[in-house]
Amino acid sequence: MTLPPRPAALAENVPLAPLTTLQVGGPARWFLKAPDTETVRAGLDWARAQGLPFWVLGGGSNVVIADAGLPGLVVQPCGKRRQMGQGDQEFAYVHVEAGAPWDELVAWTVAQGLGGLECLSGIPGLTGAAPVQNIGAYGQEVADVLDALDVLDLRTGELARRPAAACGFGYRDSVFKRSPGRWLVLSVTLRLRREARPEARHTQVRALVGDLLALPAGAVGLQQVRDAVLALRRSKSMVVDPADPDSRSAGSFFLNPVVAAPVADSVATRLADQLRPDETMPRWTTPLGIKLSAAWLIERSGMPKGYGAGTVGLSRHHTLALVNRGGATAADVMAFAAHVQERVRQATDVQLAPEPVQMGDFGAA
Repeated sequence: MTLPPRPAALAENVPLAPLTTLQVGGPARWFLKAPDTETVRAGLDWARAQGLPFWVLGGGSNVVIADAGLPGLVVQPCGKRRQMGQGDQEFAYVHVEAGAPWDELVAWTVAQGLGGLECLSGIPGLTGAAPVQNIGAYGQEVADVLDALDVLDLRTGELARRPAAACGFGYRDSVFKRSPGRWLVLSVTLRLRREARPEARHTQVRALVGDLLALPAGAVGLQQVRDAVLALRRSKSMVVDPADPDSRSAGSFFLNPVVAAPVADSVATRLADQLRPDETMPRWTTPLGIKLSAAWLIERSGMPKGYGAGTVGLSRHHTLALVNRGGATAADVMAFAAHVQERVRQATDVQLAPEPVQMGDFGAA
């Protein structure tokens, strides 16, 4: 049997830390930038023939890569094409390849007057990762606007088009996230509103643009909401900026926990002495239970912004971000994360779940 040829663009021993926002982790034994589906398939066929494991790396903004690196093939989709599909007077359909940088896509949709992504401004990473994580911020999430996506089944090599209803979306969750290593998102199709009234459901965004929202649709540009969101994210070091050491993170490191109502009541009782005058514990009712603020729980468990004395600590501007202060390893990051989880568990009896994807063997760390 003839073995698949080695892809021409295949590179060896490529450092992965510089390709992540946390800037930790070891190298990829083999690395392939894939501008199209054919290149992805060629790389996976070659890896299978060699008996190698493989991983998919997007923009590196929501991952922690093990210090030992990844011993097989790492594929990074880099196709960036986007095109407007057929729509109607109310909605436009935009087809975007997985390698398109997410914030560039958001900026383009805002410039086109298409609403639905403006509150997702400033989120790092590539478009293909957005539905996997069901990224969301300030009252919007990808599931709100996704029409369908094209995926490659990494086990069978088959291509499939999945409507949004078949993606199993939940809070920062999807069927793709629940089956790691099974699916590779190749492209997404978004359903965006034409001449949209800007959305500002979140309190902090409304505080910046609230007066403008009373104007008729079209009178307030989506750009103003985007600018407000970017300003908020920058104030929290949640926009990647080489000049801001607190942005050397994976963004929000922990999910906001969703608990049963009696558990939420118990947490409020446990932390009653931590409340300021006239303050109540943040809590939101969802179909699955009561959502609590992970950032609030961390701070009320004795870990304020800037907490931590080593190479890893909490951001000085956002309690949810774990920051590589320089020279940190992936083991350092995960050890500090475990420390934060244990402090919160002791104070509240709530177990925080990490949000970033862990890639590689952390058991050897």
